[in-house]
Amino acid sequence: MRVTLLSSAQDLSAADWQSLETDDDPFISREFLGAAEQTGAASEDLGWRPMHLALRDDGDRLAVVLPLYRRSHSFGDFSHDWSWAPAWQQAGLNYYPKLVTGVPFTPSPGPRLLARAGAEAAIGPDLIAAALELTTELKASSWQCLFVREADRAALESADLLFRRGVQFHWLNRGYRDFADYLGTFTSDKRNKLKRERRAVREAGLRIEARHGDEIDAPLWAAIHRHYRDTFIRHENHPAFSLDFFQRVGTGLKRRMVVFIAWQGDKPVASAIGYRNQTTLYGRHWGTDIDCPGLHFDLCYYSGIEYAIAHGLSRFEPGAQGEHKLARGFEPVPTWSAFWIADARMRQVLANYLAREGEAMQDYQAELARHLPYKTA
Repeated sequence: MRVTLLSSAQDLSAADWQSLETDDDPFISREFLGAAEQTGAASEDLGWRPMHLALRDDGDRLAVVLPLYRRSHSFGDFSHDWSWAPAWQQAGLNYYPKLVTGVPFTPSPGPRLLARAGAEAAIGPDLIAAALELTTELKASSWQCLFVREADRAALESADLLFRRGVQFHWLNRGYRDFADYLGTFTSDKRNKLKRERRAVREAGLRIEARHGDEIDAPLWAAIHRHYRDTFIRHENHPAFSLDFFQRVGTGLKRRMVVFIAWQGDKPVASAIGYRNQTTLYGRHWGTDIDCPGLHFDLCYYSGIEYAIAHGLSRFEPGAQGEHKLARGFEPVPTWSAFWIADARMRQVLANYLAREGEAMQDYQAELARHLPYKTA
């Protein structure tokens, strides 16, 4: 295998990307990653230096790709490792740079070791070995493969990486005919509360519709971006994605991008940005110009569930965190991230910590599951 480093996802042709097994994941795509890098959200100036690993075979055919970024901080990768840097410093070591395989500002489980369709399974170890060699060469503290899917987990475990367990809240479609059928599985008090929330939005005179990326014009994109940007600023956070980013991704992903929009007359007053593939809807960002009780839940959760049912999607992942999602029927599920630690001492320290944390997260998930709104037999 010949190893090359790519300074942008756009360095690979569209044909090469299409040859990779990505499950049609919208985030692990040339369109999403390329737009994030080209519009500055995932740029070296902001602590994201793209160094995507690509392996080619003897015939110079692309065999496998590992999305990879050299990080100078941890903002935006959802690794939740803020306390680790001081621990490294106390040990007389530098925590940054670190190498991260993941999607900028997107804590969504998905494919990470991207092999060409039909390529041999043995390519996985070759790619992991290349990542470890690069970590050593760059004197990075670690290589972090974040939010991995089960198919990649086995290969990473075989390479003796440490695993970290997390919890997210996902909605699972159990063959519901429509939203009313779904609500029929709730206990009466939870069902009535949800109906009141939706009714408040309608009584406020708001109309909600879903539009795909190729159904949104420039003025509407400007309003959607304003909703997103102002929400981040109100919470004193950095809105990483620009208007140009959303326009590029909408044009590139087309129907793999979905935006739920609340209209007051002919004015878009709130929006929730999402993405999808053939099986899953992903909720990401939301914002609003108005204060309306229940609007956040309707726009970000209920409209997404309705869309997933109508389009035959099996899962809706509305983003990280949020125990309030339990009452809306989102179930706690485990997430997994893998870590290779360069320093042997810190590796042992972290292994002990992750083992204790993993047991606590397993107990936490079990406790959360007892608070779901569904009827019991």
